[in-house]
Amino acid sequence: MCGIIGIIGKDDVAPRLVEGLSRLEYRGYDSAGIATLSAGKVDRRRAEGKLINLSEKLKKEPLAGHIGIGHTRWATHGGPTERNAHPHATDRVAVVHNGIIENYAALKAELEQHQCRFETDTDTEVVVHLVTHNLKQGMAPIDAANAAFDRLEGAYALAVIFANENNLMVGVRQGTPLAVGYGEGEMYVASDSYALAPLTRKISFLEDGDRIRVTREGVVIYNNKGAEVSRPVRITAQSGATTGKGEYRHFMLKEIFEQPTVIGDTLNSFINPATRQITLPPEITAALSQASRITLVACGTAFYACMVAKYWFEQVARIPCEIDVASEFRYREAPMPEGGVAIFVSQSGETLDTLEALRYCKRQGQKTLSIVNTIESTIERESDLVLHTLAGPEIGVASTKAYTTQLTTLACLVLAVAAEKRAQPANDLAEMAEALRHLPSLVNAVLKDAIGPIEKLSSEIAEARDVLYLGRGLMYPIALEGALKLKEVSYIHAEGYAAGEMKHGPIALIDQDVPVVVIAPADHLFEKTASNVQETIARGGQVLLFSDAAGQEKLQGKCRWTVELPKAHSFITPILYVVPAQLLAYYVAVSKGTDVDQPRNLAKSVTVE
Repeated sequence: MCGIIGIIGKDDVAPRLVEGLSRLEYRGYDSAGIATLSAGKVDRRRAEGKLINLSEKLKKEPLAGHIGIGHTRWATHGGPTERNAHPHATDRVAVVHNGIIENYAALKAELEQHQCRFETDTDTEVVVHLVTHNLKQGMAPIDAANAAFDRLEGAYALAVIFANENNLMVGVRQGTPLAVGYGEGEMYVASDSYALAPLTRKISFLEDGDRIRVTREGVVIYNNKGAEVSRPVRITAQSGATTGKGEYRHFMLKEIFEQPTVIGDTLNSFINPATRQITLPPEITAALSQASRITLVACGTAFYACMVAKYWFEQVARIPCEIDVASEFRYREAPMPEGGVAIFVSQSGETLDTLEALRYCKRQGQKTLSIVNTIESTIERESDLVLHTLAGPEIGVASTKAYTTQLTTLACLVLAVAAEKRAQPANDLAEMAEALRHLPSLVNAVLKDAIGPIEKLSSEIAEARDVLYLGRGLMYPIALEGALKLKEVSYIHAEGYAAGEMKHGPIALIDQDVPVVVIAPADHLFEKTASNVQETIARGGQVLLFSDAAGQEKLQGKCRWTVELPKAHSFITPILYVVPAQLLAYYVAVSKGTDVDQPRNLAKSVTVE
């Protein structure tokens, strides 16, 4: 969600603040701004919309100063206007904030009694006025900030600078991420290591409750009681290289086309080249093979990866499995079994709902395993075990390559655990592993052969107000994911259903204006899905069929549109068949002219509940 960067430097910091904000764009945002100290006074520039608007403003009205803070805002309290954009400031203080101040209304009412005048609709503004009020009471800057932090409730990360304090920045982490970067005569803070990568590779990740006092000489980290604490300085693996779109029109398309490579990279990290066997750390396979039950928890697209994994774990590894949406999981207070393992899937590793679910499971005595794409994330650091998806930076807000590498990692995990348990005949497991090895070339074939037909038909789908997606078995989660992608980037209402559930209600929606996307490889469930297709066509539904040659032949001439996919082992079809669904969403969005890479209202990293 919101992105934070702060620099105490030796030269003017405004250009580097903007560069840092550009590396935080992937999180999703609707306004941006920076504040510096110029001649000791707080000065700032803010702009609604994309970062280019802020850059244009800075060209006309440059900002000087060797200390400053910057922010990309994803609106929570108050609309996405320049007035509500961060940094928020008085003549004495400037603040940037990621998170939500839950008790802001009570604090605002209290501050208004002290004649504080509020100018925005945000919760963050109470922090600015609270610190300023404390300064007016004669407190030193650090004491004024700490006294304000003591009053806050909710999840938040904050960075604060003060007028006439050219060598001081303070901050706090409570529930949302914040990191400190170490330079030569300079110091930095940011929401994540990716934003700091061009500035430094030496980083400390703060923990909940940590507060910081930053100067050019270094940082003091302490808890809310004032006691100093130590956090390790890590050499981050993040690259400072700028990620560009290259020859592609959008990051989303670039990342769709990167999937053969990143799936291959992920497979190579798990497959022993000498034996061609999947090899995972023994502590991971031992924990899962002995688990009484596996609980999979995630949000959004990652949750649909967990849905696929449930089928795999139960069918292939023969382990009972539960799946939960992270935002609901801990509120139902699920009893967790003795000897259970909980798996948490998150692209960013910072998703707050997933993090809180992890903490619940740890309190319940579960062994925890995280599957994350971002190295050194909070979820990774708090998990007992970790596996990395090797998707690389994913800039497009709608997840594509992160999702397929999550599925690839989960597939390798299932096969390794099934082998450890001897849950399937060795020949069957070898066949599945061999199918995985061929997955990158199959995905490449889909990208080569399916892109033309999908681009051609997308303009017709773009005219629809509603679209339905159907799938059975392993294709049911892919139907859900395909519908989510279309919603995210094209803003067309779309729903995914288990194909057999059509007759239990959704069939009432079918008419000639509702395209129905059927995801159905010619497997043992195909005939049942074909019956649902016939029911749809009989009611005037316009069907788009994703299937292989055998499936296309069986429904020849009955579907309005068809896209042929290569024949593949059923174990890997969820990974293969999501690719045309991604392409469909992309080209429909392009046809409609929406913002493909940064869809309205969405954030890449969701760090509030």
